[in-house]
Amino acid sequence: MVIRAVRLGAHMGHGVGRLAVDAALGRARSFPRRVADLGPEVLSKVMRRTVDSVTVLEGEAGTSSRARLALSGRDVPESVFVKLSAATAATRMLGELARLGETEARFYAALAPELGAGIPRSHGAAFDPLTGRYVVVLEDMTTAPCQFPDTLNPLDTDQMASLMEVLAGLHGSFWGRLPEKPGGGGAFGWLAAPSQDPANLLTPALMRMSARKLADRTDVPIEAGRYLWENYQRATEIVDAGTHTVLHGDSHPGNTYFRDGRAGLLDWQVVRRGHPSRDLTYTLVLGLPVDQRRAAERDLLDVYRGALAAAGGPELDRDELWTRYRQAVTYAYVSPLTTAGLGGMQTEGIALEGLARAVAAVQDLETVAALRQAA
Repeated sequence: MVIRAVRLGAHMGHGVGRLAVDAALGRARSFPRRVADLGPEVLSKVMRRTVDSVTVLEGEAGTSSRARLALSGRDVPESVFVKLSAATAATRMLGELARLGETEARFYAALAPELGAGIPRSHGAAFDPLTGRYVVVLEDMTTAPCQFPDTLNPLDTDQMASLMEVLAGLHGSFWGRLPEKPGGGGAFGWLAAPSQDPANLLTPALMRMSARKLADRTDVPIEAGRYLWENYQRATEIVDAGTHTVLHGDSHPGNTYFRDGRAGLLDWQVVRRGHPSRDLTYTLVLGLPVDQRRAAERDLLDVYRGALAAAGGPELDRDELWTRYRQAVTYAYVSPLTTAGLGGMQTEGIALEGLARAVAAVQDLETVAALRQAA
């Protein structure tokens, strides 16, 4: 516990240090701080192409600042979608706790080039380790017909099968290539396992607080997951056991899209290393209404197993994957619980529906029993 507290303090201190340096020196650095800073010279450097002009088409703020830009120049797209650091220090500090911007910039710079379909095309990414600021330039997905689901407009079974194939392609592309332990140098040394997240020390208290706040707002039996917040660190270690690959880390319906009938994944801010069951459970439990998930989940896991083997991964044992899937509901539960409890990150209807699906999965997949058996 002491070691984990020290790691959390160091982790938070690193983020605070970046914000302090940014406040003191950020304006003197050439790295873009606002959408307005993304002029032709800056974008030419990030995109490694000659950009002659930039016009802001639209923008919004959230965990990051985002905008659509119209461009002109040699060999540049007519428009792009950009993400860069949030406008306020408080929001940037939240991002620093999860290293959101740094993770996404590193993903698009180091890992995305090895993946084919199923992710937005990147035109360039940059990260400033001194201040923690980042910029990612992506394709403008409004220029072609795309479908963007969410929890209240969920995926159907065929769409979920397509998404299983996308996850298999991601996991299979990096299977067997990661070092045995996180850390160190190389292309994958920066990837962290969820069980090593210093913020895990705070998560149980956040889950308890969220459960109390939600008690009068929903009839969902939240207490079904009590074991998970009472044993959260151990549960994450069980889910992380086994061979690791690269995970999306946040593949809920709102981070998916469909174009020309093919699935894809957005928002690569929470990329992690770990066992594939984490992505699978998160995707299936939050992406399908309860009855559809119960009827189709075993078949969809079979789709994944076949696609993983075809993508360069192993042929996973069916029964073992089923057990790992049941255990990994841990993440499908904690995410909607804390999201609904904190508020502001999703509409309440979406957050509470996600929580209802997760609690149903905790119960009918007997997640607590599967974790206790492994403990």
